[in-house]
Amino acid sequence: MCVEKAWRKVMAISARTCWLFVLGLGCLPLDAQGGDPDSRQAKRLETTRQLSLLIDNEWDWRLREQPTFAAYLGDRRHNSRWPDVSLKAINRRHGHRRAVLKQLAAIDRNILAPGDRLNYDLFRRQYAVSVESHAHRWFLVPLTARDGIQDASSTADVIRFEQVEDYRQWLARLRSFREYMEQTIALMQVGLKERRVHDREVMVRVPAQIARQIVDDPRKSLFYKPFRSFPESVSLSDREKLRGEAVQAISDVVVPAYRHFLKFFNDSYLPGCFPRAGVWQMPRGKEFYAFRCRRFTTTDLTPSQIHDIGKREVKRIRGEMEKVIRQTKFDGSFREFLDFMRTDPRFYYKNAEDLLAAYREVTKRIDPHLVRLFRRLPRIPYGVEAIPMHLAPDTTTAYYRPPSADGLRAGTYFVNLYRPEVRPKYEIEALSLHEAVPGHHLQISLAMELENVPPFRRFGGYTAFIEGWGLYSESLGEELGLYKDPYSKFGQLTYEMWRAVRLVVDTGMHYDGWTRKQAIAFFAENTAKTLFDIENEIDRYIAWPGQALAYKIGELKIQELRRLSEKTLGDKFDVREFHEVVLSRGAVTLDLLEEQVREWLRDQGP
Repeated sequence: MCVEKAWRKVMAISARTCWLFVLGLGCLPLDAQGGDPDSRQAKRLETTRQLSLLIDNEWDWRLREQPTFAAYLGDRRHNSRWPDVSLKAINRRHGHRRAVLKQLAAIDRNILAPGDRLNYDLFRRQYAVSVESHAHRWFLVPLTARDGIQDASSTADVIRFEQVEDYRQWLARLRSFREYMEQTIALMQVGLKERRVHDREVMVRVPAQIARQIVDDPRKSLFYKPFRSFPESVSLSDREKLRGEAVQAISDVVVPAYRHFLKFFNDSYLPGCFPRAGVWQMPRGKEFYAFRCRRFTTTDLTPSQIHDIGKREVKRIRGEMEKVIRQTKFDGSFREFLDFMRTDPRFYYKNAEDLLAAYREVTKRIDPHLVRLFRRLPRIPYGVEAIPMHLAPDTTTAYYRPPSADGLRAGTYFVNLYRPEVRPKYEIEALSLHEAVPGHHLQISLAMELENVPPFRRFGGYTAFIEGWGLYSESLGEELGLYKDPYSKFGQLTYEMWRAVRLVVDTGMHYDGWTRKQAIAFFAENTAKTLFDIENEIDRYIAWPGQALAYKIGELKIQELRRLSEKTLGDKFDVREFHEVVLSRGAVTLDLLEEQVREWLRDQGP
């Protein structure tokens, strides 16, 4: 099935969502709701149709406005364009979202069936958060040391180049790149004036990333990658023509744009960045950070409350770690054990090939045992690949890329092979559980396969749920036959401690004025992660304020709900049923997750 047909099918499924709920998913009998049954049914059908149409239209609008996101999902319709990131376009989109919220308010939520009320609530929250976010003007900080226009070439990695038109669309992007760059620089210039910038200690990484895009030979450009090989469907004459046009576009447009950007960044932007970490330095910075806490955790927790939760978790996990240390018979202090774990050669591979093989072996070991804990498994597979080397030095240990929406690109668990001598063996099991299965690949792929929800839920979600599930998945290792030696178990506790530490250092830097050095020291005192990893992590928190809080807050809620379920059901508790309930509606806010678990428990009866 071609992508265009696949997307029409997606939209058709979305439009049918409302009708599926109307036809019997949890609705009260119409004559029990008061009023004339026929008129109420007609009103419900019309209200549901209005909501479904609005949601579907807005999904299509989002794909038009975010063409690189559309490409990420496998939708080819907008592959000839970069996003419009001009201030005019940003303000236009803000106005559009405000208008949509008014349209949504005119829809009678109370008459909707339960499933459509959920769609309504999640859709409203998404737009309300975007509107609130606009006032804080974070769009004036369009790049970090981890991602941004300096890595725009990676867009090609998610596009399937199968016909001449795919290459022509990429050429159109190359030729229009100058405008995209000028818009980005314009945002950064306004950011400098308004003092909405990043920490200079982190942004010093960016010039080298920009410089990688400045090449003398266009054929060595990362943007040229699609033209290095062609499918048989592209003729030899077309190949030569396309390559020639790519060389010219890279030489005339792309490389000069990056040269201009590098000069601006070094001469103006970097000197204007804050000399230390923390968004508290921005206008209304503490208010902005409190908003980010609410946004990413989907709770009303304040930065101070989150900071205190982090400290309690650090203390609790520290006790668990000391129990494991005693099992190893190690003769020394906690700090000495951390140094031992960081430095002993037995815990490290000497080359990247062996490290990659170890990651793949662990995932293959996990896969057969998933049926113990889950009723449903994803239909689409995943692979384990190396993070591209031009990104590896400046990014984290691993990450996951979901499948394409059309199912033609599998999920990918990317692992960092840069400097294998600082990437310990004892973290591989926990990391694989989080990023692959039963973590991100299982949860995200199952959400994408849901048939009775609109696309904004299938391909979106909430960090607190998604990352909370990933961290919860790490705790399932023993149930899946992992963590059999104490060092691997200590690695899992190190990863849990890592997420607890985040609550302390993220709030510390962005709200309480901690320095980067303080945050690194606190991290190093409590985890066995290497200093190289710690610095990359701290720089990530600086660049992405509040996001890292979602992991531990989400995991704590899922663990709380599992304990509640085990206590309530006793011998009747089935972990597979519990996981099915948690995953059944895709990624939702934590309050809605608690609501669906408690409803399930009520339905189980005495």
